[in-house]
Amino acid sequence: MSLMHTPDMHKSLIARIPFVTGRELTEWFRHLESGPAFLRRDERANWLADEHGICDRYAAAIVHEYEIQRRLRLFGA
Repeated sequence: MSLMHTPDMHKSLIARIPFVTGRELTEWFRHLESGPAFLRRDERANWLADEHGICDRYAAAIVHEYEIQRRLRLFGA
């Protein structure tokens, strides 16, 4: 399963996540931070999808956005 999305597809998925999952991104980010310490993006996405019963594409988009936001927090824009 490929977890990479085009930038436009990623933006579209991120915009729909609150409506599809009923949870805001910040809540999904908290789940990732309190979940298992996987090193690979696909492992985190698979865990998120399995643990919370969401579509693998949304899980991958959440993990990808989390990594983007985390890099911005750590290293600035």
